[in-house]
Amino acid sequence: MAIATSILWIGLLVITGVAAVGICLQIFLSWRESWWPGLILPGIFFLHSLLLLFNLSATGDAAERMTTAFITFLLGNLPTILFLAPYFICRRRWNRKRQRERMDIQDL
Repeated sequence: MAIATSILWIGLLVITGVAAVGICLQIFLSWRESWWPGLILPGIFFLHSLLLLFNLSATGDAAERMTTAFITFLLGNLPTILFLAPYFICRRRWNRKRQRERMDIQDL
């Protein structure tokens, strides 16, 4: 039992570390002058969520399949939303910074 608990904690730490590195990478890519590097990681995770939808099996009635597809798409896009939030925050700050620089140049 103690070994299973240790493996669980190690796995949790690894997943948390990978997520932290991913978010740091997303922030770094979002601060670039060009807008498109910040959309690479959300795009990859969005394509992954579509791949999850294509891998659903066609069992049950239509309502059950639609519900399963909706939940799969929603849960599959959680990482997409997680990586789009820093993108929009960083791009808003980047645009404000650029506008301030333009105003400072015009004031001269």
